[in-house]
Amino acid sequence: MSTVAIAGGHGKIAMLLGALLVDRGDAVRGLIRNPDQEADLRERRIEPLLCDLEGDDDVAAAVRGADAVVFAAGAGPGSGEARKSTMDLGGAVKLIEAARSEGISRYLMVSAMGAAAPPAAGTEPEGADSAAGDDVFGAYLRAKASADEALRTSGLDFTIVRPGGLTDDRGTGLVSIAERLDRGQVPRADVAAVLLACLEKASTIGQSFDLTSGDTPIAAALPR
Repeated sequence: MSTVAIAGGHGKIAMLLGALLVDRGDAVRGLIRNPDQEADLRERRIEPLLCDLEGDDDVAAAVRGADAVVFAAGAGPGSGEARKSTMDLGGAVKLIEAARSEGISRYLMVSAMGAAAPPAAGTEPEGADSAAGDDVFGAYLRAKASADEALRTSGLDFTIVRPGGLTDDRGTGLVSIAERLDRGQVPRADVAAVLLACLEKASTIGQSFDLTSGDTPIAAALPR
C-alpha cells in the first residue's frame, strides 16, 4: 500500500483520482484549505488535511510520510492574474519544496495544454475566447509553464500531464498522448485514470505530454 498526497484535494480530478487510489488499496490525503470540504473527502475515504498552499501552512508536514504527491490544485475560473502566480506557480513550487524536504521523490503535475509553449505577455493565447480572458488565460499558461519548469529542474521523479479542455463526460479509457497534440478535450475521469497509470508505470518518470481523448487505451498510449 502506498500513501499519496493530492494538493487541491477537493477538485474534480483530485477526487476522481483519490477514489481510484482508495479502490486499489492506497491511503490518500487530500490537501484542502476549506474545512467545509472535509466531509466530501471522508465520504470517499480520503483523509482531509487543511493546508493552504498560498498561506504560511506547513506543507512539508502535510505530505510527511507520503510515497508520492500530486499537484491538482489551481486558482480556478474567475481568478485574476495575481492568483495564477500565487497558486498555479507558487503553490506548485511549495509542494516541490515540501516533497524535497521530506524525501518524497515522486511528483505528478496536472498542467495544461498550451503550457509547453505559452504565449508571451500581450499576445493572444490559442483557445482564448475574449480580449479580457486572453490576458488572464495567457498568465495562467505562463504560470503553468514556470511551474512545470521548476519541477523538471527539481531533481524529483516527475511526470507532467497537460490535459486539453476538461469535461465531465464519462471516461472511455481511450486517449491520445504525445509531446504535442492539436487542441482537444478529455473527460476528467480519463485524466484521473492517466494519473493513476503514471503512478504505476516507472516509464512515465521524466516525461511531459499533452493529453486528449483519442482511440488508444491508456496503458498503450503512455510512454514505454
